[in-house]
Amino acid sequence: MDEERKIVKHGGFRYNNGTKYVGNWNENGHKQGEGHEAYSDGSRYDGEYDEGLFNGLGVLVFADGAKYEGEFFQGWFHGSGIFWRADGMRYEGEFRGGKIWGLGLTTFKDETNGFPRYEGFFKECKLIRKTKCPEAIQKAQKVAFM
Repeated sequence: MDEERKIVKHGGFRYNNGTKYVGNWNENGHKQGEGHEAYSDGSRYDGEYDEGLFNGLGVLVFADGAKYEGEFFQGWFHGSGIFWRADGMRYEGEFRGGKIWGLGLTTFKDETNGFPRYEGFFKECKLIRKTKCPEAIQKAQKVAFM
């Protein structure tokens, strides 16, 4: 967090659309630092903010049951984390700009990793190059289970 954006207030706010936020605010009136946001559709976010955007570590749970735990940057999944789809499939690894992008592993609902194994370099959610990447998977697991 930038030293210029200091937390000046802690409190809650209910928006007209039904969204509720409880957490820290900066001098510009933006969400800053730790906070919890619950949306009218049942989705929720717990984690860090910077200037009103998800930034740092957090957990985003969608209304359909899908969930992301990991690093955010300027509102996007970005860095290491784990994404669970509502159908039970999960991806552990790297993300960029809100997409599966980088080294990682896909695990299906039956806990298999596909045949051949869906592990390697992903770009825009597609497996591009198969390669072992235990370090990327371990980092995602560490970040997700903060």
